[in-house]
Amino acid sequence: MTAEAEVLDELTRLRARVPLLSGALAASADGLVLAQDSTAAEAETIAALTAAALGVAQRLTDTTGQGDFRELLVRGEHGYVATYAAGSSAVLTLLAQPRVNVGRLHLEARRASARIGVLVDNALERLESS
Repeated sequence: MTAEAEVLDELTRLRARVPLLSGALAASADGLVLAQDSTAAEAETIAALTAAALGVAQRLTDTTGQGDFRELLVRGEHGYVATYAAGSSAVLTLLAQPRVNVGRLHLEARRASARIGVLVDNALERLESS
């Protein structure tokens, strides 16, 4: 199984564990889509915007002395956008309906982002060593 397929499998399992998710996307920190489990046609746009938000969030946590970026939650009128660090070079972005249990969302997303981070970082290490 390739890293991309394993990441997609993780996204699918995450959506099964958090029923009110309407989309899940793993992207590189520079905004390239790695895998998506979503009906949203604008995955590339979401990945690019995530990269921009990640840059601001990283500067904010650094400037305020809060350490490395871990997660970002945005609440809109029609739901949530949540972004989680996934290893050293990827992010997990989730779209959730307004009635989602935010505590459950964080719990499951933190676990999934850790697994995705390992998958992506290991794949990058294999590429660099070959």
